Amino acid sequence: MRIGVPMESAEGERRVALVPETVKKLVAKGHEVTVESQAGQAALVPDDLYADAGATIGDPWGAEVVVKVAPPSEGELSKLSGGQTLIGFLNPRGNPEGLQKVAATGVTAFAMEAIPRISRAQSMDALSSQSNVAGYKSALLGADHATRFYPMLMTAAGTIPPAKVLVLGIGVAGLQALATARRLGAQTTGYDVRPETAEQVESLGAKWLDLGIEAAGEGGYARELTEEERAQQQQALTDAIKGFDVVITTALVPGRPAPRLVTAEAVEGMKPGSVIVDLAGETGGNCELTEPGQTVVKHNVTIVSPLNLAATMPEHASALYARNLLALIELIADDESGAYAPDFEDEILAGAVVVKNGELQS
Repeated sequence: MRIGVPMESAEGERRVALVPETVKKLVAKGHEVTVESQAGQAALVPDDLYADAGATIGDPWGAEVVVKVAPPSEGELSKLSGGQTLIGFLNPRGNPEGLQKVAATGVTAFAMEAIPRISRAQSMDALSSQSNVAGYKSALLGADHATRFYPMLMTAAGTIPPAKVLVLGIGVAGLQALATARRLGAQTTGYDVRPETAEQVESLGAKWLDLGIEAAGEGGYARELTEEERAQQQQALTDAIKGFDVVITTALVPGRPAPRLVTAEAVEGMKPGSVIVDLAGETGGNCELTEPGQTVVKHNVTIVSPLNLAATMPEHASALYARNLLALIELIADDESGAYAPDFEDEILAGAVVVKNGELQS
């Protein structure tokens, strides 16, 4: 196959779809890889490393398969045409209009976020790989903005108790945030409406915050709570949140606005100098006072809502994403010839394909 790697054009996007490590593996299998000049610059990967790995530096848009991180811009869409395949984060649920524009080009498109979360697809699970990056960085942001030490310190001037960190939403990002905060020395607690995550929280040495509300859903996500459940949950959380120094929120419901877990009342009740790191800002935020993409201070509490947090660690985020792409590319290639030959009956490809030859897939 001929594979093209364009430079990302979205504001703040520093990742690149493939790195030299994965390019070298693709070239070894007989694929041709064309990388746009300076495509890896923001991820600290110069052109010469791609060339050393066997890539050609040139125009990637004529390739059979174009791989990206962010959804294509209007200008990038104009460079695509029927017969090509596009792979990347396409936000099919959150931006259906954007997906229609992709379909209008006539391409076949695979959305990385639509890959089924099954055991066989773990190596392609880009949502998880990038959530790991975001969860790690969220714990660092909490520590950076906090006015208190994370670890317990025993000094000649007395003992400083450890900071108390609460993580709301126990998916990949939440678990990584818990693990990182604990490694930094904080006293950690986790909460999720799915009770089965309690064991995962406790396996990391954290405490489980039991509010008595369960909402296990399909595909490892939480179901949407009823109005009564939501009211009960928010009041219980409001009471609990006031005792924590740092709150990291990661709760998402696919295709819907982020659930509001941290009320203005809860923020007002937190100790001055406390911190909230809201990872759900791109879908509205888990905190009522969040301003997506901004860092604000409300009631003497710092509320941080970074967007596209994984892109702030582009080197390792790109390396992980590239490995996810490599696994998917290997799946759509013929085992013997390496030619483009996707089996759309395959469970993974059937779930991931969102446009087929210009037609939207349900």
